[in-house]
Amino acid sequence: MIVTLRHLFTIPGYTRRPGFCRSGARAFFDRHGLDWKAFVRDGIEAERLEETGDGLALALVAWARKCEAGAIDG
Repeated sequence: MIVTLRHLFTIPGYTRRPGFCRSGARAFFDRHGLDWKAFVRDGIEAERLEETGDGLALALVAWARKCEAGAIDG
């Protein structure tokens, strides 16, 4: 499954506004050696994010799966 910017910007529950901030996400990609520009353009395989073991990345993957399953609008 592909996680996209739409998922990144719509995940609820971490601040008053939905989504993760672009600058924090970009820093995360840099820390983990992931290609930010490719993510913006094409998304990223959920497994790549899961491999980081990062709690916020795992939450994002779970959100993306819920969205793609049609369980929620995101």
